[in-house]
Amino acid sequence: MAFSFGSNTSTGSSSLFGAKTTTTGSGGMFSGFGAKTTPAASGGLFGSSGFGAKTTASGGLFGSQGFGTKTTTATGGGGLFGNTVFNSKPAGTSMFGSTNTGGSAFNFGGTKLGMTNTQNQQQQGGQDTRAMELLVTATALSSPVLFGDAKDQIIIKWNQLQAYWGTGRGFYRKDGAHINFTPQSYFCRFKAVGYSLMPTSTDDKGFVALVCNKKQSEMEAVGIPNLSAAIHKIMGNNSNLQVKIESLRHLPDGKCEMTIYVTEKSTVTGATRRVFASELHKFLSQPNMKQQLQQQVAMETCVPRVVMTPEQINRILAYPPAGIDPVVWEQAKIDNPDPSTIITVPMLGFKELRSRLEHQKIMAKQHQKRLDIMSEGVEKAKHDLTNTQSKIDLHRRKFLELSHRLLQVVIMQEIVRKSGLAIQPEEELLKVKLEKFVKELNTPMRYRGRLNELLSQTRMHQPAISSNAAVLDPDSLSEIRKHLKSQQEGLNALVSVLKSDFNDLKTIETHLHAEPIHNNYHRTR
Repeated sequence: MAFSFGSNTSTGSSSLFGAKTTTTGSGGMFSGFGAKTTPAASGGLFGSSGFGAKTTASGGLFGSQGFGTKTTTATGGGGLFGNTVFNSKPAGTSMFGSTNTGGSAFNFGGTKLGMTNTQNQQQQGGQDTRAMELLVTATALSSPVLFGDAKDQIIIKWNQLQAYWGTGRGFYRKDGAHINFTPQSYFCRFKAVGYSLMPTSTDDKGFVALVCNKKQSEMEAVGIPNLSAAIHKIMGNNSNLQVKIESLRHLPDGKCEMTIYVTEKSTVTGATRRVFASELHKFLSQPNMKQQLQQQVAMETCVPRVVMTPEQINRILAYPPAGIDPVVWEQAKIDNPDPSTIITVPMLGFKELRSRLEHQKIMAKQHQKRLDIMSEGVEKAKHDLTNTQSKIDLHRRKFLELSHRLLQVVIMQEIVRKSGLAIQPEEELLKVKLEKFVKELNTPMRYRGRLNELLSQTRMHQPAISSNAAVLDPDSLSEIRKHLKSQQEGLNALVSVLKSDFNDLKTIETHLHAEPIHNNYHRTR
């Protein structure tokens, strides 16, 4: 197997990308730092057999007390991270499964004096180092002693140019003593301040991003199930765990980002939950796990995708990064367009600027792809809208035709129903109104006269229209064509309605002058 837990072996294995590796284990992956253990059952992924299982020695990842200590019992603590139920901890047990009977975190006689002295010494040593580095940099940029003549002035200018550039080595003594110039130097001029979007996922989502030194196409060629199975195998092939790959994202320099999360199923209640991102990141950041992830999936770094707390943001923004002018940093914080979602970040040197440019290109491609998808959706919606409007027009025409047919049926039914009866006053009034409408339509100076006048005016202006027709653009011509077509359709509809009404009037008149009705009318008189 590629991974051996708890035995001294030397095995050869091939990763997912064909790289052969050799690993040598001393005491297993979860044996701790020199802790002597006597396991009575398989320790599983985190030094326990399951939910509520008993072990005589907890030698798992979180089961040892620390440096060279022994353990005798570990009751319960069988969850993913040594817990009986989700995130519950046994009495007298810390997050890492060890007991603390008093004193400081490292048991320095019950006090933290040793830690305090060590921290003070480290801070003082760091300040001395920075002061010495600043002194050496000033010497290299102002008064190096290499040749003892005018050549030292050339060295000064060369060192200044390298310091402004943020790369190279500045020599300042004859014995070859030098200082390395970096973009983080205060003298580097190729730097700026930008903004980056902060993660929005909470810790309970469990998202952890693995930056892999492989292209996205290579990772997809291996297959999402194979990648998930490889990570699951690294985590001990625990049947209660499932590794899910949320997404694969392309990164510059032939890399990709794989976002994963892990779900854990309780053997007691059967409930499933996501492992917290902080816990998963802490587990995957161990040296042995890093080594195996590098061999199997070419992982470079592991980053939790967790939203930052206000305290963390304030801690990051409180002091300017190395090489950034405090005034520029404060102004950048003031100019932040949205401090709730965007954080101020430095850009030091060409490498970081190029990386940011590549990220922006990738994001621009994603935005363009999304815009293409949206434009396709809009075009499809327009096509569907056109089809819907044509269907509505079709149904409207059918409705008008059915309305006329229904009117004809009603007319015929009324004629049959009132056959042999005298004409009623309402019918006389209706007949008078219809005759009035016909008379108005046939009046020379009314509708017919107006139509003739419009026709004559159109013919008079026809030469001017034809002369200016060449100036009109295609869109205007199409609009005019549509307008004339709609007017023609309206006139045709009006003519058809009038013809139908005239036919109905003729039918009514024919039945009114029929013989039975005429005899009945005379009899009533």
